[in-house]
Amino acid sequence: MPVRPRLAAGAVLIAALSFTLPLSAQQCPDPNQLIADVPAILAPVRVLADDALAGRLAGSEGERCAGDYIAARFAEIGLEPAGVDGYFQDVPLASALNPHAPGGTGRNVAAFLPGSDPALRDEYVVIGAHYDHLGTGGRGSLAPGVDDIHNGADDNASGVAAMLDVARRLKAQPPKRSVLFLAFTGEESGLLGSAFWTGNPTRPLESAIAMLNMDMVGRLGDGPLIVYGTGTAREWESVLDELGSAVGVEMSYQPEGYGPSDHTSFYTRDVPVLHFFTNTHEDYHKPSDDWDRIDVAGLEKVSTLVTQTARRIADAPQRLALVRGVGQPRQQATEGQARGSGAWLGTVPDYAAAERGVRIGGVTPGSPAETAGMKGGDILIGMAGREIADLQAMFEVLSSQKPGDTIELVVLRDGTEVRLQATLGTRANRGS
Repeated sequence: MPVRPRLAAGAVLIAALSFTLPLSAQQCPDPNQLIADVPAILAPVRVLADDALAGRLAGSEGERCAGDYIAARFAEIGLEPAGVDGYFQDVPLASALNPHAPGGTGRNVAAFLPGSDPALRDEYVVIGAHYDHLGTGGRGSLAPGVDDIHNGADDNASGVAAMLDVARRLKAQPPKRSVLFLAFTGEESGLLGSAFWTGNPTRPLESAIAMLNMDMVGRLGDGPLIVYGTGTAREWESVLDELGSAVGVEMSYQPEGYGPSDHTSFYTRDVPVLHFFTNTHEDYHKPSDDWDRIDVAGLEKVSTLVTQTARRIADAPQRLALVRGVGQPRQQATEGQARGSGAWLGTVPDYAAAERGVRIGGVTPGSPAETAGMKGGDILIGMAGREIADLQAMFEVLSSQKPGDTIELVVLRDGTEVRLQATLGTRANRGS
């Protein structure tokens, strides 16, 4: 790809801090008017999840405001531009795999921290987080029929805030290897931004030693912190055991390197990955996912853990030992987003490990799951006559069904098997 002349970091900072100048029909908010009395780590969440950004739909003016804000923060920290045009890389948003992708053009935002060791600085760690969300709802929303701004504070302004905090900490004392910070567009439409970057990298991809992804890290509470990808390198669990104990974070390890977030784009290209995730909740993909519900202390713990993990592997004398093929590739983030025939049940999985089946974090109001009597905390172990061992099995059964089909669900509730009848709906008629 031809590289256009980069804007100097100072020029981007001046432009992006002039945040109140209108972009097309939309005026970006002045961040200084939003973050008074807000803890420093929470400030990016407060700005990115403001109604003025209208839910940061990929390719929208709200997303452009958000990208300008992130670039300004990168410049303020003192990171080098690492895009194609300064901090930015244009991303086409049409997708042959997802006919509902928004089209148009979005932007990845990229910044670089050079390593301190001349012998190792050509290699780098990727730290990433997507910054797009759902706009006013549509297909990804779990609030059927609601046409309202989905601010996406946890999903994923929280990940961006943590990434910026990690950048600030590492800039104060750069590790031996370099660090590349990437804010992705188009994740909600099928990992479009990360897939485009790995196909058109702005740094040599073979020099990336690991990718640390933060997606939904703002609701830690009593935990545990779920970490995907722990099986993609031999060293991950021992590193996390030590650092998690020091930080005071209980973790649930999930070995698979494939999943419904941007780390997948790197693992498919032989980069070891971790995805840090504080689990789904009742506000997931709803207008109620707002900034004032973020667990600030938990967000700081996640940032500390990711900072220390990045530093540990960036300072290590050897690269991580990649383990290929851990888990099964899949695209869906939730049952409500599974494609195929269009059958819809209306559950939100709890991604913490269950010994058997799929733990249900909640059900969408008015959904077939709610009508059937499913509840948060149920563990789905059977569906349409098939045993359900994991999310992949659940998605496969749903994709084989049609709207209007009535199927039997078998759930464990307080240790007792309960059988329910559910008549599947269609996503096309649920306000999405």
